[in-house]
Amino acid sequence: MSRSYTVRTYGCQMNVHDSERMAGLLEDAGYARADDPDTADVVVFNTCAVRENADNKLYGNLGHLRPRKQENPDMQIAVGGCLAQKDRDTITRRAPWVDVVFGTHNVHALPTLLERARHNETAQVEIAEALEVFPSTLPARRDSAYAGWVSISVGCNNTCTFCIVPSLRGKERDRRPGDVLAEVQALAADGVLEVTLLGQNVNAYGQDFSDGDLDRSAFSKLLRACGDVEGLERVRFTSPHPRDFTSDVIAAMAETPNVCPQLHMPLQSGSDDVLRRMRRSYRSERFLKILADVRESIPDAAITTDIIVGFPGETEADFQATLDVVEAARFSAAFTFQYSPRPGTPAADLPDQLPKKVVQERYERLVALQERISWEENRAQEGRTVEVLVSAGEGRKDGATRRLTGRARDGRLVHFAPGDTTGIRPGDVVTVTVDRGAPHHLVADGGVLTHRRTRAGDASEAGDRPTGAPTTLGLPVFGKPAAEPAPVSPCAVPTTAGAR
Repeated sequence: MSRSYTVRTYGCQMNVHDSERMAGLLEDAGYARADDPDTADVVVFNTCAVRENADNKLYGNLGHLRPRKQENPDMQIAVGGCLAQKDRDTITRRAPWVDVVFGTHNVHALPTLLERARHNETAQVEIAEALEVFPSTLPARRDSAYAGWVSISVGCNNTCTFCIVPSLRGKERDRRPGDVLAEVQALAADGVLEVTLLGQNVNAYGQDFSDGDLDRSAFSKLLRACGDVEGLERVRFTSPHPRDFTSDVIAAMAETPNVCPQLHMPLQSGSDDVLRRMRRSYRSERFLKILADVRESIPDAAITTDIIVGFPGETEADFQATLDVVEAARFSAAFTFQYSPRPGTPAADLPDQLPKKVVQERYERLVALQERISWEENRAQEGRTVEVLVSAGEGRKDGATRRLTGRARDGRLVHFAPGDTTGIRPGDVVTVTVDRGAPHHLVADGGVLTHRRTRAGDASEAGDRPTGAPTTLGLPVFGKPAAEPAPVSPCAVPTTAGAR
């Protein structure tokens, strides 16, 4: 009888995708996904180290599993991800019932470490200092039949003073464009309608194979190349950096039909002084100019952002500058965070750390402002007809309201009443008219205007999941791509910089 597993994921989209790879590795090794996660033989924690309470959350969850481990010594617990990369031996010291600790650079070793821990009857801690195998070459158990993550790079070359990610995921390493497109094409061939290109800084793509002659158009070429992938209806990407965001990316977004009118552009602060201390190499004027250029080319673009409140030394005037930029930017949504010092980052040692009470009060003011703006922006959608890719699990109240849920092309969450239309499945595409805008979603209760059944819907109904693993995708290759045949069309993969 095969052993069962469950993976618990915390943090960003990169972690979510890494968890798909962990699940794929385990199933490739003979494990089966647990029907009941609470009874799994193997519990894997894929951790995040960005938030202040990440440590508390992990050790709290490990503590809850201790009685189960004592009752069943054959059960195994593994901890991976960013917090594992950071804390290393600390985890097994604080929670000696943990069997395996692995880092961000050696995800591929998980099945081997679990088997070694069972055989040796002792904890296995293995943290690689550099990427050994690109995660995208590993098997995957995709969570969705209709939407897939595609990693185009790992790591980050920026030196933001608040961020611990570069020290945990290393310098940026770019996949060759041919490998990226092969994975995108394989997903589309499996019926996937939407892909999201992932990277810590997607529009810096191409640095790793530039040989000192950086082609800054590498990412825009990749977006355009995705437009030629048969069957692929939606392309998204996250996250760009304002410093590297160029006009050719805006043009590629506007001119490539399957690239969605959505942009996540991290602001972090509206104060130029704070941005300087954060080592963010742009200022508020430059940031707002990017947004204006995007909206000039893509008038209906929905723009979201990240904002940190309470960075060391932030004055009331600094915070007011953030409020002013938020008011001017008209974000459709914002992910707001209270600054917390992360050991190992330069900002943790800066003077003038703000009292929690001050940070909390400013945070609440920012959230109230953004809630108002989000509501106003969503109310502006009322009366519009939108195309919705039906999803599973995003509408927590769907059972009570008898609505279904999906995402519009601009990324907005849409709850809709199916009306007389039956047989709508996750992965199908519908059009609806928006009746009401709420701060965090749109509501369409007038019934479905059109319903298109898709291969993704068929797969969802059957419980099938795409692999997205082309047979041509082999070992990871970094650096400048080898010379390739001349492109067949202007959107094909170029021979020098490829297509992130």
